[in-house]
Order: sequence, then C-alpha cells, then structure tokens
Amino acid sequence: MKAGSINVWNIAPLFKGLGYASMVIVFFCNTYYIMVLAWGFYYLIKSFNSTLPWSTCDNPWNTENCIEIFRHDDCQNGTIGNSTFGNLTCEELANGRSPIIEFWENKVLNISDGLDEPGVINWELMLCLMAVWVMVYFCVWKGVKSTGKIVYFTATFPYVVLIILLVRGVTLPGAYDGILYYVKPDWSKLGEAQVWIDAGTQIFFSYAIGLGALTALGSYNRFNNDCYKDAFVLALINSGTSFFSGFVVFSILGFMASEQGVDISKVAESGPGLAFIAYPKAVSLMPVAPVWAALFFVMLLLLGLDSQFVGVEGFVTGILDLFPGKYYMRYQREIAVAICCLLCFIIDLSMVTQGGMYVFQLFDYYSASGMTLLWQAFWECVVVAWVYGADRFMDDIARMIGYRPFPWMKWCWSFITPCVCMGIFLFHLLNYKPLTYNNVYVYPWWGEVIGWCLALSSMLCIPVSLVYKLSGAKGTFRERWENLTKPVWGGHHLEYMAPDTDIKSLASLSPGTEENKVIIFESVM
Repeated sequence: MKAGSINVWNIAPLFKGLGYASMVIVFFCNTYYIMVLAWGFYYLIKSFNSTLPWSTCDNPWNTENCIEIFRHDDCQNGTIGNSTFGNLTCEELANGRSPIIEFWENKVLNISDGLDEPGVINWELMLCLMAVWVMVYFCVWKGVKSTGKIVYFTATFPYVVLIILLVRGVTLPGAYDGILYYVKPDWSKLGEAQVWIDAGTQIFFSYAIGLGALTALGSYNRFNNDCYKDAFVLALINSGTSFFSGFVVFSILGFMASEQGVDISKVAESGPGLAFIAYPKAVSLMPVAPVWAALFFVMLLLLGLDSQFVGVEGFVTGILDLFPGKYYMRYQREIAVAICCLLCFIIDLSMVTQGGMYVFQLFDYYSASGMTLLWQAFWECVVVAWVYGADRFMDDIARMIGYRPFPWMKWCWSFITPCVCMGIFLFHLLNYKPLTYNNVYVYPWWGEVIGWCLALSSMLCIPVSLVYKLSGAKGTFRERWENLTKPVWGGHHLEYMAPDTDIKSLASLSPGTEENKVIIFESVM
C-alpha cells in the first residue's frame, strides 16, 4: 500500500490514531527544529568578518565579567597577573564569562530571566528564521522529484566538509587527547538509567522512528523496492556518520582543552551548547578562524535542511492523503506546503523573543522526543506484530522484495523492540526531572503543564481514537474488534478482494504524492 503516515494504518483501522499521533509529533518537530537552522544561519552570516564577533570582549553585548583567554595552568600560587584584568585570584577568574557564551546568550538569544518574561522579538534572528523557511518551502513545494535532486548536494557536501574539518582537526595540538577521550568508554555510566534513556531517545529521534516521515518517503518507492536492504543501509550510514563526526568534533575539542589547559570533560558540551558554544569557541582559537567557522556552519545548515525536508514532506504527504482524488485542485500541494510553513513560522515567532529559548526547550523536552517517541514506537510494534500479524507482515515484505526477511526481525517486532521501548519509557517516567535551563533556572509549574500538554497531545491520540472507534461501532465487543482490525482501503476490505481484481480501477488519485501513485496489492493477503 502506498500511503502517508495516516492512511498507512488502514492495515488496522482501529489504531489509526497512531497516524494522527505521528502527524502531531512531526508537526511539533518541524516547528522547533528549524530554530537550530535559524541560529546556524545567523552564525554563518556573522562568520564573514575578519574577526569573529564571539572571540573578543569589546562588543556592545559584552559585560565587565567577559574574559577572552584564561589558562588554568597559568595560575601560580593562587594569583595571576594580567594587565587587562588586574591581579585577580583564579577563583575570581573562574567566575568570568567567555565571549562566546556572552555572544550566545546576550546577542543571539538576548535571553530574559524566565519563561514569564517573553520580551521583544530579535529582528535579526527573525529574518534568519524567515530565510530558512523560504529555503525549505522552495525545496519541498514540488514534491520528492525536486527535493531528491537538491538532497544529492545537501546530503553529500557535508561529508566533504567533515573530511576537511577532520584533516584540520587531527593536525592540531591536543587532538589525540580529544579523540582518546571519545573512543575510551566509561563503563560505569552503563549503570545510570539516564544514559540508557538518552541513548534510546537519541536513536529514535536520529532514525526518525515514530514520526511517519519514513513512511511518507517510502510511499514513493516502486512496489518491489528492497526496503529490507534499505533499512540496513540507512542504519549503517546514519550511525556511521555519527561515529565519524565524533572524531571531527572531539579532535577540535581536544585542541580547545589543550589551549585552555583544562580537562576535555570541561569543554565537552551537548545539545545546542556543542554547536553554538563549544565548537565556535574552538574555531576562534584556530588560525584563519572565519574560514573554519563558515565551513562548519554551512555543514550544519545543510544537514539541518535535509532533516527539515523530510519532516515537512512527511507532514504534507500525510495531510494530502486524507483528501480523495475527487477533491484534487491545481496547486494543491504548493498551497498545503505554504500553509504548513506559515503556521510553523507563526509559532516560531515565540522562539525568537528574549524568552524564546525557554519555549524552545519546552518543545524539545516534551513534544517530539523522549516519552512521545518511545510511546509511539511501542504501539507501532504492537499493532504490526500482534494486531495485523508479524507473519502476515513478513509475507507482505516477501511478496514485495522476493524473499523473506531473517526470522530475527519478527522476534524484534513482537518482543524485543516493544519491551525495550516500554522499559526505557518507564525508566524515563521513574527518573523524571523537572525541566531546567543551564541547571539553574527552574520552569514554573504552569510551564511544566504546557510541556505535558504538548506531550499528551500526541500520546492521547492512540487511546482516544481507539475508544472513539469502538464506541461508535455496532455489535458485540468481539465483533467490533474483528471488524475494526480488518485491513481496509477506500471502504474495501482487502481480504475480500479477488486476486484478479483490477487494482488500478479501485485506486483514486492520491494528491499527497505523485500523480502516478496508486495502491498496489498483487494478491489477497
């Protein structure tokens, strides 16, 4: 069946709420993830200066506590003499602020004191946000035919930049220590529940599992496309790229630690802190810093655009597949993409204010990662393996690709994956910690409520849809269950379709995909 993230669950109509849940998640993801691109684009523009603005303390946004260079090994007998900062103790210097942190918080974010102080819009950042949304729109509006051509460049050029940065990174002093820190595991961390939670949610988010985006993109493939092989290739390329990128990042972080005379653990950041604080700071210490800064942020922008293309394409495909072919209108896709981008942009305006970072963290922590993806993935496995049937699904794949997948896959769908998902989900709940910013600012209670509303807006789609469909059907509970779990398309129960049925005569034009996209079933399941 070729369908988007909603109609694909016609394999078990009772659980079609899974499709709506994935649409909610991917919409939230599209909304807040683009902020990373806006910040990256802002940094890229600021990189075209002879002196990087985040490398000095003589800018209007800097405070009196700004310190450009401080090496801990320069501290002798508890004091350090410096004509700029005077005779200060190491403790006093340790309380100083780096110019990159002040650039990030005082210039880029212009951050307020809390969620309840939204402040004014940062117009420079808003223009960057508008620019990246325009880029996304014109890359997605014509569908995968145009997006696919663009991705040939946006997906491959970052590898060229990574190789250039790696060659440069390994030639810097301290690079060896940084790489050693990266590849040498700390086995004691495996006993911490938070490590497993972070690892699980990162993999799910990185692979776009539960977002419905892969379903939408897969709907454009030929019927006999080897999706089984593609799944392995995707996993290897995705994880391989992440592993390779680690050498690039930690070689340069090792150099920064060496320059500052501190341990590598003191400069290693995660999340936005790595992309917009640690790495730019390291680049500012390198010769010809603007060149390396520009290369890094070009790479970041292209990688982010790829992810945004997938998310927007998945959302628009799912929406348009809800409309039968008889409602098709000219420029329908272009209008739908425009509405999607405009709606997301309007919501994003709350993230380019002085309190925007607090809003961004709410979306990031609750709406499209962590519990929501784990909950979604758990139910997807349950429905495919136990409602539709793992053996039946294996037969469908074999009919498509010409051979049966390894039996291990069936056990993963039926037992291993749902158990791991639910286990990490429960770990997440039991180890739940209130959201904070920089481990200092604690969100107010009403901020936590908003966050949980974002999370539950997708998680409740599944039980609400299930109860609604069961309560609206006729017959005994068993009869309703059997009727609502039969695969259907356009009102036709697939198992009742004769093998020689002209499938194309039953298929209506699917406006969410290309004009030649039809539903294909070669035989009765």
